[in-house]
This record gives sequence, C-alpha cells and structure tokens, in this order.
Amino acid sequence: MAEKIVLILSTFPDRETAHRISNQLVTEKFAACANILPAVESIYRWKDKIETGSEILVFFKLSEDRQSAFQEKLRSLHPYEVPEMIFVPVSSGLPKYLRWVVENCG
Repeated sequence: MAEKIVLILSTFPDRETAHRISNQLVTEKFAACANILPAVESIYRWKDKIETGSEILVFFKLSEDRQSAFQEKLRSLHPYEVPEMIFVPVSSGLPKYLRWVVENCG
C-alpha cells in the first residue's frame, strides 16, 4: 500500500492562498489531506537575483495514481510562475492511514 502514496511539498505566497487552494484540492479529491504550516523563510535565486521572502508551506498527501492530475490542477490554480512541487514517495506508514489516503483521492 505505501508505494501508492506520495507526499507533495508546495509553497504559497500567503495563508489565504494556501488555504483556498488546499481546500479546493481536497474538496475535489485531488488530495486526501493538506497540512498548512504557518510560515517558512525562503532564500532562492530567481531571474539571476537572490530573493528572500516569507511563504506558507503545504504538505499534500495523495495516491500515486492522482499525481499527474494533481500536478495539472495545482499548476492551474497556483499564483507563482513556477510553483514548487516536490513529489516524495512514501515508503511506509500506518497501513490504515495509507488506505484512508487512497480512499479519499478521486
């Protein structure tokens, strides 16, 4: 069961945007769950400049078979030109929880 679950990390410019998009992705069953972390400080290179900023980090949990659809949907909703989307395969976890994730993704 674990090999069918992925964890996606994505940052957002503010809490309202993170909450709105996360709510839509869970409501429409692209993800089973979204955990919104209150704040991260990001330092990154963008268009040959070093940038810093406060962002909101979200962990999404979904079944592997929804990964492509999730990516397309998040890309269409996200305000960033190049949104962060890091897909991390889940190698193990509580079987009952992993089953719940699969059952709650469209």
